[in-house]
Amino acid sequence: MRVIIDGVPHDEHTASVSVFDWAVVRGFGVFEVVRSYGGALFRLDSHLDRLEHSARALTIAVPDRDAIAADMRRVAVAGGDGQVRLVLTGGGRDASVDAPPHTIVLWEPLPFVPDRMSVVPVVAPWHPATDVGDFAGVKWTSYAPNMATTDRARRAGFDDAILVSTDGIVLEGPTFTCAWVSEGRVETPSLDLGILPSITRDVVLECCSRLGIPVDEGRYPLARVTSADEVWALSTLKQVVPVERVGESRITGGPIAARVAATFVTIVREETTR
Repeated sequence: MRVIIDGVPHDEHTASVSVFDWAVVRGFGVFEVVRSYGGALFRLDSHLDRLEHSARALTIAVPDRDAIAADMRRVAVAGGDGQVRLVLTGGGRDASVDAPPHTIVLWEPLPFVPDRMSVVPVVAPWHPATDVGDFAGVKWTSYAPNMATTDRARRAGFDDAILVSTDGIVLEGPTFTCAWVSEGRVETPSLDLGILPSITRDVVLECCSRLGIPVDEGRYPLARVTSADEVWALSTLKQVVPVERVGESRITGGPIAARVAATFVTIVREETTR
């Protein structure tokens, strides 16, 4: 069992939704990706809280939370180590076709994650940091600019990009958040920039608290990152991956990433081993 749509298991090769669904034709939907560790979902409630925030922003109805969680656990147990993706589609708006909204749950294998990364800075005028509306922190399916930026970064010889506001403030990666170490302190962009409220970021801040490492959140220029002692990419799939190059700047690296990564693993083990 790898795909469940509206509570009904489907064959992974035939599972489908209407081409008239706005999630298909407009990118109108919201999603979450939760890491499965041996079939146990990590921080599921936090992901579902964020999903509900995203759905409210787009006025997409959220089905019963317990039913969604149950379906996600079913595919996680069946698949084991991997990622469980949850998508709420917006449905269609053409009364002449039957295109209701759907709840899609699917298990996916883990993609390759490098031990170290290189990223290229990219100005991102489409980012919610430029938005004065209600869409900051929304995890919607309209990821085309982000994914195109990742593709361009890879064609240029980098692993990914790091997004910067039009006034030069560091934001996040296309699919990850970031942090860095400067003079023994961890720094990370503030959520009031409109970046996604990352669950992994929360876990890393907990790690720093356990280790007694001071953390500052704020608005930082790119030069703050390129001159840092360590730079990290943080996400559900990456956990904590050191960045060794930001544009043309080499990052020497240091010991704090390893300590935080080890503490991260400890927290995951505490919460997924019952």
